Amino acid sequence: MPTENLTIATDAGHDLTGSLEMPTGLVRGAALFAHCFTCTKQSRAAVAVARALAREGIATLRFDFTGLGGSGGEFGRAGFAADVSDLVAAGAYMVERFQQPILLVGHSLGGAAVLAASDEIGTDQVAAIATIGAPSDVPHVLRNIDGDIEAIRSKGEGEVRIGGQEFCLGREFLERVENIDLLEEVKRLRKPLLFLHSPTDAIVGVEHASALFQAAKHPKSFVSLEGADHLLLQEEDADFAARVIAGWAHRYLPLREDWPMPQEGIVACTGHGKFGTEVHTVSHQFIADEPKSYGGDDSGPTPYDLLNAALGTCTAMTMKMYADRKKWPLEGVSVHVTHERKHEEECDHVEAMQEGKQMQALNRVISIRGDALDDEQRARLLEIADKCPVHRTLEGELHVHTRMGDAEI
Repeated sequence: MPTENLTIATDAGHDLTGSLEMPTGLVRGAALFAHCFTCTKQSRAAVAVARALAREGIATLRFDFTGLGGSGGEFGRAGFAADVSDLVAAGAYMVERFQQPILLVGHSLGGAAVLAASDEIGTDQVAAIATIGAPSDVPHVLRNIDGDIEAIRSKGEGEVRIGGQEFCLGREFLERVENIDLLEEVKRLRKPLLFLHSPTDAIVGVEHASALFQAAKHPKSFVSLEGADHLLLQEEDADFAARVIAGWAHRYLPLREDWPMPQEGIVACTGHGKFGTEVHTVSHQFIADEPKSYGGDDSGPTPYDLLNAALGTCTAMTMKMYADRKKWPLEGVSVHVTHERKHEEECDHVEAMQEGKQMQALNRVISIRGDALDDEQRARLLEIADKCPVHRTLEGELHVHTRMGDAEI
């Protein structure tokens, strides 16, 4: 996905660093992702979920909380309240930029943070909330700190280890963590909620998801991440969670309809990648792109893939339609089409060409399945392949006419 790096100013006087995953095609919604305790925006879950949402047309911001990753400020003195303030700042940026309510997604303590931040971001500015492995009580995170908590309370600060990393925590950090009643926050929410949790989570037990679910009002949903660890370190676990959230979000995000389907033909509109282009037919939409080796994002077929596909699909359809009409025992057709740019170099049937013209070719290999077909039937089906409408169009006198269209399309 196309990624935009940005910074967001906070009221505390420092900047947050973020990565905005943009859809290759059109933007239909916006989301904000909050990472787990002491993680960063580069965590597997953050990247997987943000990019999965972007593939669904939802621009998604993943960012570093205060004092983590590339963001300024002191983590050890910030605490949970600072995470909430960071989300408010990041949420305000997303709402202003995309001019619509946003989806909030949080992992672990980030899940608790999005639940607590929803009201502060604005009731009308949050469309829905999804959490992954979130604790139901914020002080739960203190159990994962390796250090002398009581010494920090009495002395004001102290060194600890969290997830193998060393931090200096202050008394204010502890107080800000302990003074949050998350279940009361959840009871007040009137937003669609999705809780994803692994029943084998060894860090935040699945009973936390049960408590959150019980406290929440409908519409609410629970999805089990069976077999997943707390940090979603296995790629398939992160991808599964991402796909579930992306599919669920479409029900609640106010997806924009800036570009209606055409009444005929297709419409292609440039997106946010170097080559990514969204294509709309009368009833379908998809992305065309170029491979990464060519500088694209490889988020869809190339233009020449689509040209080859037009001939291949039309050929297969025409052959099957003919066999069905004849009631022949055709079991299936496979058509392999490739494009050859310099056909004249290997061709002995090309006559003199117009100056400045290049001879190109589409090479088609057709496999016919059906043991009960006889040789005559197979030969006839191969003849029918040359009569498909796209074949006739490509070999006929084809003109392309171009005119200026309306700017708003």
